[in-house]
Amino acid sequence: MDLSESGERQISWAARSMPVLTAIGERFALERPLDGLKIAACLHVTAETAVLLGALKAGGAEISLAASNPLSTQDDVAEALRSYGIGVHARAGVDRATYYRHIHEALDIAPDLVLDDGCDLVNTLHTERRDLLDGVSGGCEETTTGIIRLRQMAAEDALRFPVVAVNDTRTKRMFDNRYGTGQSTFDGIMRATNTMLAGRTVVVAGFGYCGRGVAERAKGLGARVIVTEIDAVKALDATLQGYEVRPMAQAAPAGDLFITVTGNRDVIRAEHLSVMKDGAILANAGHFDVEIDVRALDELAIDVRRGVRPNTDEYLMPDGRRLLLLAEGRLVNLTAAEGHPAAVMDMSFSAQALAVAWLAGERASLSPGVYDVPEEIDHEVARLKLAAAGIDIDRLTSDQEDYLHSWRVGS
Repeated sequence: MDLSESGERQISWAARSMPVLTAIGERFALERPLDGLKIAACLHVTAETAVLLGALKAGGAEISLAASNPLSTQDDVAEALRSYGIGVHARAGVDRATYYRHIHEALDIAPDLVLDDGCDLVNTLHTERRDLLDGVSGGCEETTTGIIRLRQMAAEDALRFPVVAVNDTRTKRMFDNRYGTGQSTFDGIMRATNTMLAGRTVVVAGFGYCGRGVAERAKGLGARVIVTEIDAVKALDATLQGYEVRPMAQAAPAGDLFITVTGNRDVIRAEHLSVMKDGAILANAGHFDVEIDVRALDELAIDVRRGVRPNTDEYLMPDGRRLLLLAEGRLVNLTAAEGHPAAVMDMSFSAQALAVAWLAGERASLSPGVYDVPEEIDHEVARLKLAAAGIDIDRLTSDQEDYLHSWRVGS
């Protein structure tokens, strides 16, 4: 089958589960809120992303796309996007140098707006492509990791344009981070290892929205769950939800499966690897491949068997223990599986599309910095999703509206 034809089938299949974004694309085609704007994007090159880009293109945008992870790129989808007139600079499995070359190629469009997934494109703009900065009037960021980097840039007065924190919407955190990451992480782990989780001990590093979703799915599959955290409030939350909370040093000898989802580096280090069980599985569900110290794992091992199963490498320790690393320490759900279900990305990318349109209209009045998505966009996405599912909800009566907006009425 021709790659482009295969990609079109994948995109069409994803679109079936993305009614909200499809409706937004149809509205954009009539309203053309992005007419004349050039957008450079660094996103996962998947069928769901293709539906988003289709909506933006329908709104009048010219788009250039690079991959935000070389192992998540679906080559057939990339080819289909090229046939749609979108500039795609991505190929599955490229090395680090090629990954960044593709980002530079995407930026060669001299964008008005940027879309990022992890802040690599924005970082490249501010370090190596500063010649383009004056032309960029705004951007959107999709991930927790990227927003951490952007807020630090803003704190240091290094960020040169306004960026909308799409990840921080209530719908994104609830639907995408919690339920999407929870399901897709185990989809990737199952495909890579075919392991049984019932009765096993799963260590979840991080109890943010993504970590909660992963812990809930592990518990639902019959696993005993240990949570590691650095935040006292989140650790207390995990404790009150019935999870055992330990430092990683204490969890390391007990775990059968380790899943990092923190947005930080070196969460699993040499001292933890040295005491893990024979056969322990290491998986990362955070954006970048820095949460598991893969370099330390390489240095500790006396032999490495690549590809003992698809996306699974076996590291032999000097004492005979074997540790299994999934997806080279990269995002396991997008490397060993297909990422979040399309129904999940319908919510996230709908918020992204509406945020881009809002930004296009407001960018001239915004100073450099990190901005929340306007609350009305978040509510609109939720309403549209409920309507697409045929679900109705209650509405306030006039008396209830008056009560909520008055301080004079008491008990």
